[in-house]
Amino acid sequence: MRDAAMSAARALTMNVAVIGGGWAGLAAAVELSRRNIPVTLFEASRVLGGRARAVEHNGLILDNGQHIMIGAYAETLRLLRQVGVDTRRHLLRLPLTLSYPPTLRLRAPRLPAPWHLLLALAGARGLSWRERLAAVRFIGNLRRRGFAVEHDCSVGALLDETRQPQALRRYLWEPLCVSALNTPAERASSRVFAAVLRDSLAADAGASDLILPRTDLTALFPAAAGTYIAAHGGELLIQTPIGALSPAPGGFVLDGDPRRRLYSHVIAAVAPYHLDALIGGIAQLGDLCATVAAFAYEPIVTCYLGYGALPALPEPMIGLDGCCTQWLFDRGRLNGQRGVLAAVISAHGSHTGMARGELAARVHAEIQTVLGPLPAPDWTQVITERRATFSCTPELARPAATTALANFLLCGDYVASDYPATLESAVRSGVRCARIIAGESQQ
Repeated sequence: MRDAAMSAARALTMNVAVIGGGWAGLAAAVELSRRNIPVTLFEASRVLGGRARAVEHNGLILDNGQHIMIGAYAETLRLLRQVGVDTRRHLLRLPLTLSYPPTLRLRAPRLPAPWHLLLALAGARGLSWRERLAAVRFIGNLRRRGFAVEHDCSVGALLDETRQPQALRRYLWEPLCVSALNTPAERASSRVFAAVLRDSLAADAGASDLILPRTDLTALFPAAAGTYIAAHGGELLIQTPIGALSPAPGGFVLDGDPRRRLYSHVIAAVAPYHLDALIGGIAQLGDLCATVAAFAYEPIVTCYLGYGALPALPEPMIGLDGCCTQWLFDRGRLNGQRGVLAAVISAHGSHTGMARGELAARVHAEIQTVLGPLPAPDWTQVITERRATFSCTPELARPAATTALANFLLCGDYVASDYPATLESAVRSGVRCARIIAGESQQ
């Protein structure tokens, strides 16, 4: 009772500003609201969601990127339930399935770990026994290390070190790497990749499940989070860009805040490449700006194609081998948008710099290698997030949530953690900031 009273008294002395309404900022604001800590969230655009939001085209609600989650996204799933989302209705949950028709198909059974992975490999179509044993050996090698990579090298170098056969690299490890880290294996951090494998393939069976949204991304979380924040006393200021923040006696003032209030704490939930504009004039944060300025970025391209009629894909999500397209999603099977496919291309590659029409034509040709001859699509829409994520390279320095400026915190998928830039790392960082402010965590 005494602790609860102290927490309530502490909350009354706070007034927190969250700058940025992406998934990280919304996670922070939801958690602060849940603790009855006054919070105001500022979002520059007219919609919440940041780099994971709905867009409209041709009368359809699409997304600015086709996202995949996995069962290991415990904080994301918890937060969805916290804000009232029916996850059974709005998410399609499948056992781990990797399908490259007609070459390879791997599907994990609903069994406890590690049997789900062992039997998935044993029953995989398209892998030799030598290749299956090599995959088991790779996971076993990482498990013996505690999934800790002492000298962070590239994923490619780690695969060389453990003598992984070419087929495994091509159909399993490299696709998993570029999907999770949005960085090609030859440049991606083996330390971060090992952490992803630790919490997915090598964890409980449900952790490796594929989770695909059955509704648009704005409806999935940002809209519900905004409603939750408002219902719990928080304030949302949409289309309210913040130019810069300034330390002031007792807190911070924000350039662009129409009410010119004083905030006890500020959480910067903006993309890292917007951080300098917000804090570049604050000498104490010079090292932070320099750390973030060293980031390189990787794109994600989502190409939507609308067909009048279309054969169903063998799975809701399949891989395309030897193509520019890496993953293909059947929107009809996911959310009822019949005849609509979403092709996803992660990181830089041969497609970089192609005109939209040229890329859409190439993707259409690649789809026909799986589905056979098709008429030209009725429409296409190519959405490119040019700086979708930071390039997750070995030994990359990432900033902590706390900073050299007291009561100024960072959240976002780029903030230091053992995870790459994913929705889960964004949500975790927002929750972490809320807990630090509430006095429940030191970092």
